[in-house]
Amino acid sequence: MNKTITALALALSFAAGVAAAGPLDPDCTAEKAAKSAAMKSTVGVGGRCSPAEAAKDTAKRATGVEDKGSIKPGSDTGKDAAKKAVK
Repeated sequence: MNKTITALALALSFAAGVAAAGPLDPDCTAEKAAKSAAMKSTVGVGGRCSPAEAAKDTAKRATGVEDKGSIKPGSDTGKDAAKKAVK
């Protein structure tokens, strides 16, 4: 009985930790990067969004790379993504 309760408590604590972890690759924006930098300078611990990650995610959203997967050389998808990025 005691081992069952201990195993159940361990399983619940592990599940709660995984649920609270959040996504491994967050969708960073300039606002989230600024908040993370402000927290880092005041508290000493910031979030997972850095200015570099925010720029990378913004570029992905602008070109539509996330929606279509990787762009293969010589495909029309690459030309469409380039035109979309220029606009």
